[in-house]
This record gives sequence, C-alpha cells and structure tokens, in this order.
Amino acid sequence: MISQRSNIKPIAILSIFLMLALAFLTGCSDDDVTEPTTGGETVDDTDFVATDWSSATHSKDAEPDFDEVFEDNTVKRIDIVVTAARWQTMLDDMTDLYGTFGTGGGVPVDIDENPVFVPVEVFYDDIEWYRVGLRFKGNSSLQSSWQRGILKLSFKLDFDEFEDTYPQIDNQRFYGFKKLSLKNNYEDRSMLREKVAGDVFRNAGLPGSHTAFYAVYVDHGEGPAYFGVYTMVEEVDDTVLGTQFDDDDGNLYKPDGVGATFVDGTFSEDVFVKKTNEDDSTWADIEAMFAALHDEARTGDPATWRTNLESVFDTEAFLNYLAVNQSIVNWDSYGWMTHNYYLYNNPDTGKLTWINWDNNEALKSGNQRGSLALDFSDVERDQWPLIEYLYADAVYRAQYDAYVEDVIDGAFSTGPIQGTYASYAALVAPYAAIEVQGYTFLNRSEDFQMAISELNQHASERALAVDRYLGR
Repeated sequence: MISQRSNIKPIAILSIFLMLALAFLTGCSDDDVTEPTTGGETVDDTDFVATDWSSATHSKDAEPDFDEVFEDNTVKRIDIVVTAARWQTMLDDMTDLYGTFGTGGGVPVDIDENPVFVPVEVFYDDIEWYRVGLRFKGNSSLQSSWQRGILKLSFKLDFDEFEDTYPQIDNQRFYGFKKLSLKNNYEDRSMLREKVAGDVFRNAGLPGSHTAFYAVYVDHGEGPAYFGVYTMVEEVDDTVLGTQFDDDDGNLYKPDGVGATFVDGTFSEDVFVKKTNEDDSTWADIEAMFAALHDEARTGDPATWRTNLESVFDTEAFLNYLAVNQSIVNWDSYGWMTHNYYLYNNPDTGKLTWINWDNNEALKSGNQRGSLALDFSDVERDQWPLIEYLYADAVYRAQYDAYVEDVIDGAFSTGPIQGTYASYAALVAPYAAIEVQGYTFLNRSEDFQMAISELNQHASERALAVDRYLGR
C-alpha cells in the first residue's frame, strides 16, 4: 500500500528557518561559527531542543525495532532535509572524487576514501531526528550513477555521527539503530533484488541484513524532491552482530582487495579492514585461517586438514552461503570479485563466520563475465581457494550439494519466490511509476514490469539448473 504519512512538521521546518535567520541578523562572528565538516557554513546551529526525542524512537537504550524499520508489506516514506550549503558541500566533494556530474563514463577511479558526512534532519512518521550524519555511499555503482547524471545515489545515515558537536543528540538512534544504508537499487529495474536476496540468505539460516522498501525524499533548499524507491539495509557493524550473534565483541572485517581471495601469500592487513576492535593491532585470526586453508595436510591428510580449518573457520556457514549464492546467482561476489562480504570472529566459537553483503546484482544470470557454474567448473584455478579447495574435498562437496538442495526446495523454491515477487511488485509499482528522469534507472514505463517478468523466468531457470546439477 502507499503510505499516506506526512513526514515533516511545519513547526519544525519553521523553527529551522527562524534559527538561521536569527543567526544571520545577529551577525555571528567567526569565533561563534560551528563548522565541523560542514563545508565552512557560517551559521551556528547548535542551539536547539530535540523536542521529538523519546526513549522508543531516539534512545540508545531502546532495542532495535525491526517491525517498525524493516516492515515487509509496505513502502514507507523517509524525508531528508539538508541546507543548500551542505548539499553543495556533498556535491563538491563528489566532484573532487569522481569528476563533474553527468559527464559520462570513463576509466573507473580507485577511491580509498568515503564521501563527506554532513549533518541533516531526518523526518519519518511525523517525527524528527536531529543533525543526523549523511553521506553518499557505494563504489563502482556510486561512480557510475554520478557520471551518468543520475542523482538517485545511495546514502549512509549515522544518527550520532555529530554528537560531539551537538550534545543534544548524544547516542541518538533511529528506533534502536545507529547506522542504516539507503541503497539506490543500482541498475535494478525491478527494485526488488536487494530485498529479496537478503530475505533468501536469512531464510536459509545465514546471518545477514534485514531490508525494506522506502520512498526517499530529499529537500536541499527547494522543497522535497522525490529521489525514488530505495532499499533500507541494516548495517552489519551495527545491529546484525548484536542481534544475530550471542556476542558482538569479536573482530569484524570487511575485506577488499587481492588478499580477499585468500590466495596463499596475499595476506595484507590493509585488505582486511577492521570494523570493530580497530585498536587491536593483530590479525592473528585471519592469518590462522590462511595457514589452515593452505596447510599441506589438505592433499595428504584431508581429515586433519578439515579439522584444523574448522577450528578457525565456520565451513558450514560458508558452504551454506555458497549454495545460496550459486542457486540464486549473485555474480558480484567471491569467485569473481574481491569484496561484498564480511568476516566475523564469533567469540562463542572462536571461528570466522562469512556474512554476505550487497545484493543488487543478485537474481540474474550475471553481468560482465557472467555467473559461476553450480559445479564451479569455470572458477579460475589457484585464484579462489575457498571455493576450489572446499569443493574438491568430497566431504565438503557433499555438504554443499545438500545445502543447494535445501535452498531450491526451501528459501528459493520457485512457487513461493514467484509469489514473493508478485507481492513486492504490487507494493513497489506505484512508486516506480512516479520516478522521474535524473532520479531513476528506468528508461521506459514498461521497464519495471519487464524486470519482474525476468525475475520470474530466472527463478524457473534456476530450479531446472539445480535439478540438472543434482541429477534429480
């Protein structure tokens, strides 16, 4: 259904403008200006009262409200209000990183820094969140969208990013969530892939992010502009650890780079970026996994090799992940790409657990080089040892095959998943229909329904492919 909620209080908007006008008229001196990463704004906006603050909506003490934030059967509206100057700061920063907006493609730029955060106001369900950190997010998808002149860019929200500057928002949360991502459904004309793939991974018993559909509006000084249908995604280093593991104090890594292949001799601390325990200067758990994976016992004493590997790495979770990934086809992942996963050292087991991330390229036959075969016959030799070594082992291959069967008969069963597509498409269709050029990846009005048909066809094709692979 279409949400009819009004999200911005007129009184709140009026108070912001009055505050800015008062600051200007009283002639703030440079000493009074607060400008932490705001692009040099000359207005002190620290004097405000968080009147909408409540324990359930804003407090760190509140438990994450998944039913509110990640409701399945609706498309919710969220509004972001940012001053014109701060919005310009974000755009200028993107220009510095990726070049002039809308200048077309080019050689991909390897950027090792994130876009700039600025403070904004967030409105949802007639409630305001104050001075929330907002930045653009993404890698190749961010660069491509920007260079193509599409302003429907992904966002990251951090609700207490600026708490040192604005003590009124100390430990501010959004229904128990500190950080959230708004994914722009890059090149996904169905706008369902990020959500459905996330559902499938979690329904298969794997740790992973909750997701939900949102209609996003951004007011950067000229009134609310519709930026289109986004997928809200739970951040792994925020609530996934705290709610899906018994202990969230372990090391969390977000690998990216050559070493993320786990090829022998490629380990580098820079590749395994820590998202927790950043002050811990050792990577002993990752190095132990490298050592166990490449131990010579693999070919001489497979049972000992498996025992040693399983002492430091959750092989069952990885094989289950691999089965889901291959059954649904998620080509932008390990086996082709050296990113889009996390590793969490679960303190309860002492094992590194694989956590999937970023699913906008899932549920289609592939892109660029295409998807990997279910039997991994096309995996580059000596390039992806976690796949090559485990699949070559008879015990692990049998476990993988069992998981593949479980996935195609359960979480990705053709009839139910096509029913899910129909249900979600009915929710999203009215919002897709009103996306506008410059804020959409749709080229024609019929693109959305064609993409839904492609998803249904893909589900049927994957069931046949799995049946052929399993010989049933």
